[in-house]
Amino acid sequence: MNFKRFGRTAAIAFVAVIALSSCAANEGDTASTGDNAASGLTGTLNAGGASSQGAAQEAWVAGFQTANPDVTINYDPSGSGAGREAFIAGGSAFAGSDSYLDEDELAGVFAACAPDTKAVDLPVYISPIAVIFNVEGVDELNLDADTLAKIFAGTITQWDDAAIVALNPDATLPSALITAVHRSDDSGTTENFTDYLAKAAPEAWGEEASDTFPFGGEAAPQTSGVVSAVTNGVNTIGYADASAAGSLNTAALKVGDEFVAYTPEAAAEVVAGSPLVEGREADDLALDLNRLTTNPEEYPLVLVSYAIVCNEYADAEQGALVKAYVEYMASEAGQAVAAESAGIAPLSAELSENVASVLATVK
Repeated sequence: MNFKRFGRTAAIAFVAVIALSSCAANEGDTASTGDNAASGLTGTLNAGGASSQGAAQEAWVAGFQTANPDVTINYDPSGSGAGREAFIAGGSAFAGSDSYLDEDELAGVFAACAPDTKAVDLPVYISPIAVIFNVEGVDELNLDADTLAKIFAGTITQWDDAAIVALNPDATLPSALITAVHRSDDSGTTENFTDYLAKAAPEAWGEEASDTFPFGGEAAPQTSGVVSAVTNGVNTIGYADASAAGSLNTAALKVGDEFVAYTPEAAAEVVAGSPLVEGREADDLALDLNRLTTNPEEYPLVLVSYAIVCNEYADAEQGALVKAYVEYMASEAGQAVAAESAGIAPLSAELSENVASVLATVK
C-alpha cells in the first residue's frame, strides 16, 4: 500500500503507541478488549453513520464497555450520509462512513472540532459488497461490470436477456422482469457500488460515483431494507455489505478472465494494493480503491468504512473517549471481534499501524 505521505513524525508516533500498548498488556489481560482495559475512562459517546458497520459496532461497543464499565457508547446505524451530516453539525462525536469526506465537506467547519481544526478519515472496516439476488430457479449467477451496470441503470430489464444468458449458459433464467433494489438514503455503500460501476463500466453506467443512487427502480432504506426487499421480493437483485447477505444467493463478478465470488481475503487484497487519495492532509487516510484490477485473487467491489474524527476536539474529554474507542476498533483485538461478528477483512498490519500513528496525535 502506498503511504508516502507518512514520514518520521508518524513513525515516531506509532512507536510511542506500541510502547504504551506494551505497558498496558503487562498490566492485565487485554486479549478481548484491546489496549483500553482498566483505563478509568468515564462518560458517554454518541456516534452514528454507516449501517454496514452495524454488526461490528455491536461487537466493538460490547468489548469496549466491558473493559470500561463507566463508559456508555451509542451508535446509530443511520447511514453514512446522515452520520457525516450529524458529525459535521456537532451532533455526534464521530461518524462511521463508507465514503470519505469530500472536498466540500473538508472545506467546511466541524462543530465538534476545536476552532481552525479539521476532521480526518481513518479506515476501521474492510468488507466486500455482495450483489445479492433472489431469482426463481437460479442458485448461481455470473455477472460482469457492464451487465451489472445495465441491470441497475434499467437498460437490461429481463432475467433472460442475451447478455445475462451469455454469462450463465448453464443456468435456467426465467423470462421475468428484473426488480433491482437500491438504497433510498444517502449511502456510502451506494457510493462504493456506483464508484465500481463508474470505473469498471463507464459507458454502460454513464454516471459518476455518488452517495445518492442516480436511477429509478425499487428503493429501500439502509442495508437492512435492501436485504429485506430482495429477500421478500420476486426475481430481485440488490447490493449490500456482505456481512448482511445472510442466506441470500450472491453473484460472482468477472475479474480478468475469471468469475470471482466475494471473500474477506479478496477484499483485503484490493485494499492492500490501493494508494491513498492524493492532495489530502498527511493524517488523512482516505483510500483510492483499485476498481480495475484484473487479478482474480482480488474482489474489486469492496468498501472501506471509516471512523471520521476530529484531529483536535473542542471538548477534550470527548476527544479522549473517541481516541480510546477508535484505537480499540482498529486494534488487533477489535478487528478480531469484528471479523468474528461481521465477517470483515481485518486491517493489514501496515494500515493498522498508520491508523495508530494518526490516533496518537488526536486530542
